Amino acid sequence: MKKRLMIIALAALASAGAKAQTVYDAVNIAQKDLNGTARFVGMGGAMGALGGDISTISTNPAGIGIYRSNDAMVTMGYSITGSESKFGGNTFEANKNRWSFDNAGFVISTKIGNLTPLRYVNFGFNYHKSKSFYKNMTMGGLLGKVGSDYVSQVASMAMQATDGAYAYYQDYSSYLDYGKSDIYRNDYAGWLGSMGFQSGLLFEDTETEAYNTYIPYILSEADALFLSRERGGVDEYDFNVSFNVNDRFYFGVTLGAYAVDYSKYSFYDENYQYTWEDGKQYEEGYSLESFNRIHGAGIDLKLGAIFRPIEDSPLRVGLAIHSPVYYKLTYTTGALLSSDLFLPAEDGSEVMTHTTVDTYSELGGRDMDRDFELQTPWLFNVSLGYTVGSSLALGAEYEYEDNSSMKFYYPGSSEEMAWETGEADLCLKGVSTFRLGAEYKPIPAFALRLGYNYSSAAFKDDAIKALPTNSINTDTDFANNESMNTFTIGIGYRGSRVYADLAYKYHTYQSKFYPFVDDLGALQATKVTNDRSQALLTLGIRF
Repeated sequence: MKKRLMIIALAALASAGAKAQTVYDAVNIAQKDLNGTARFVGMGGAMGALGGDISTISTNPAGIGIYRSNDAMVTMGYSITGSESKFGGNTFEANKNRWSFDNAGFVISTKIGNLTPLRYVNFGFNYHKSKSFYKNMTMGGLLGKVGSDYVSQVASMAMQATDGAYAYYQDYSSYLDYGKSDIYRNDYAGWLGSMGFQSGLLFEDTETEAYNTYIPYILSEADALFLSRERGGVDEYDFNVSFNVNDRFYFGVTLGAYAVDYSKYSFYDENYQYTWEDGKQYEEGYSLESFNRIHGAGIDLKLGAIFRPIEDSPLRVGLAIHSPVYYKLTYTTGALLSSDLFLPAEDGSEVMTHTTVDTYSELGGRDMDRDFELQTPWLFNVSLGYTVGSSLALGAEYEYEDNSSMKFYYPGSSEEMAWETGEADLCLKGVSTFRLGAEYKPIPAFALRLGYNYSSAAFKDDAIKALPTNSINTDTDFANNESMNTFTIGIGYRGSRVYADLAYKYHTYQSKFYPFVDDLGALQATKVTNDRSQALLTLGIRF
């Protein structure tokens, strides 16, 4: 770990421009939820080869080619998102409930003829919430120590401030002067280290060479508390054209547009209680609040095909390829650090000193914006569909995307952001997703549905949220999510024109959470169980 952090620090010295975005933000934006119509969700989304549902517009565009009539629908949902965190014998629970508008779309089916090879040309539009960020999380407890060294976030501040001083090639008073706001606009300086120094958490180690290091002033084990609130989502707008050839071959193209609005508030607190040589009890500490938002837009292109290998067989095979989503995004951030420390006074004594460092005030009443561009991975999808008469439909699907191929670019240019792209290669790996679904109709107007999804982990086991020397990030927390499982069930009614579908989805996964990177290797992971229950209702009409 220490070797990795040293490489990180040295590499960052040569990087251009203050850093903001991380691979954890990128994965959060790039990953999609199982969402759409209640029928689609009830079958676990395994409809790439079956088609005939508006939600396949975003998985296999050829699925719209199955339509033989016009269709319009809307979907509403209610979700309960929860997390249970376990650390040092402490257990914390946090929940978030909300209503949502999940889907609205229509299909215009145009019949060409019964005798021509081209039977139908269909057009479709669909809006759906491809990702929901709504989530609360809490953890806390004693962080531990190694020998005489206590585990603390302050160590991360010290490392960043030290490396920033080397990069700037000036003395401490010029680089990290108390009350100096220019430091938050400097391309060499990191906000975490700068705030740590200005708040009194860091000081010069006079026993070492100049510019060598800052060390944390901690005399006891840190009692930490962390909480975060995430909000927002990714809205997807899909425009589709698809073709039916001989009722055997189906082809489709979907142009996707995305709107991203993600916000995160995090609060981190450390307290230290100890007995000094005079026998008195002392308590010191600090708290760090981070306010982050990522917003912007993206675009991609999806191509799909469905065909029946054997003309008289109900077996269908689906193939689809999705281009990367090309995002233009803005990262907006601000931070507030408050400390209560015993600091040296002019007469040589130590007095309790309250210090507040507010980047919003330091920057003249504004937060910091950083534009960047993100290219997500290519996505490949293969699916199978099989029907037994008109009473049973079975679907299976496999999807793959290599997250390590994510790329970051400076805004308005083709210049790659080498640091961030390198971190994607170091921390991420390919993700495989399996989907299974079934629909059974005991009578023509009534359907029962089941579905299941499995997605492998996107992060490598040793992935960390590495902040370079000149990062403006102050939220040091990160979670390495493990494999994800989703279970669905649904029912549906079909009348001569109107229809209604109801689905329930349960999504769950484990993650290993860390409030910061610990180069001592003593900080145990917080074990977090994440789950989300969602009910969806779709109302539609075919005409």
